[in-house]
Amino acid sequence: MEHTHPKQLSLFSIPVLVAALGYFVDIYDLLLFGIVRVESLRSLNLSEEMVKSAGESIISYQMVGLLLGGIGWGVLGDKKGRLSVLFGSILLYSLANIANGFVQTVAQYEWCRFIAGIGLAGELGAGITLVSELIPKERRGVATSLVAGVGLTGAVVAFFISEQFHWRTCYYIGGGLGLMLLLLRISVFESGMFTRIKHEAVSRGNFLMFFTNRRRFKKYLMAILIGLPTWYVIGILVTFSKEFGEHFNLDEPIKPGKGIMLAYVAISVGDILIGLVSQWLRSRKKALFLFYGLTIIGIVLFFMQQNGTAANMYLICAFLGFGTGFWAIFVTMAAEHFGTNLRATAATTAPNMVRGSLPLMLMLFAWLQDGAGLTYINAGIVTGGVVMTITLVAAFFTEETFGKDLNFLEY
Repeated sequence: MEHTHPKQLSLFSIPVLVAALGYFVDIYDLLLFGIVRVESLRSLNLSEEMVKSAGESIISYQMVGLLLGGIGWGVLGDKKGRLSVLFGSILLYSLANIANGFVQTVAQYEWCRFIAGIGLAGELGAGITLVSELIPKERRGVATSLVAGVGLTGAVVAFFISEQFHWRTCYYIGGGLGLMLLLLRISVFESGMFTRIKHEAVSRGNFLMFFTNRRRFKKYLMAILIGLPTWYVIGILVTFSKEFGEHFNLDEPIKPGKGIMLAYVAISVGDILIGLVSQWLRSRKKALFLFYGLTIIGIVLFFMQQNGTAANMYLICAFLGFGTGFWAIFVTMAAEHFGTNLRATAATTAPNMVRGSLPLMLMLFAWLQDGAGLTYINAGIVTGGVVMTITLVAAFFTEETFGKDLNFLEY
């Protein structure tokens, strides 16, 4: 099909729409377990203690699935094409979520989340790669920001649907939305850049290539490290906002689900805005540093809430979400750093490596309390200081990718 010339595509073309809706369903399914965790595990007749331990085990299965799936889908995206990942990943996680609605034991729940995790890992990287290659470079940042901005609202929909429906029905809805999306996918065509290299004698989707060349390894490592603050904010500050609220002696208990929902609404707005800001500044890095500054202000405000109010905590969760609304630019930069034969692998593995870094951050957070004897609040501050320092150094050494011509290969 010769409709692959990038100049024919606008910001609101079918590939952008499909990538955005795909990421919407992806985020809905990714966060659904966190939202229905307690209700679903209680209905399996578990004790309160088992609800906690089983929940940690199930989310670990999902994270391992994301890490393995990130590598697998990334390699497949460069070997077989971006569309093969978009079709395969959504089919896998849709069926896994429908199966999840039928689980009767913790073991069944673990395996459903593991398989769903593998499927969920492919969506964003493949979508961003395809959009990056089909949209003219002058508008690439705005297009990928639209994909992430629309996609992240899936978290908000998951929260409201969980308030209205039984947890099993919520999983059926997620699976059904994915299968409906497959019908839209039929009208999406493959990237011209990928099609042109299919028959060239070049290694495609070789994950080990990131580690065999010093300059390429440095680019890959920096591409991952610049995304760390998102999961420090969401995975520690917002997720444990209830516990932090108790230590801050707030006027009433915090509902973490509400904090997560507000943070994701703000992340969605930030993700769209950062695309426009990077176009205006004609720089990915300047836009990143601007949002890092907002994130640091949000972290400082978060830890200044002694004897404060719950209403303020929710506002700060939203502000933190807005500050970390650089997920789209972070994944776009991962795609822009590497040649067509490694691009999907980079864009798919980088966000899943960042997601996979959350257990390491949680280990540091726990060690600072148990091993170093810091208070809960001080351990949170030090963890944030370490994460932000690593990220700022990585961003400083990261190459600028704004307006970069993506029609090149890695050898």
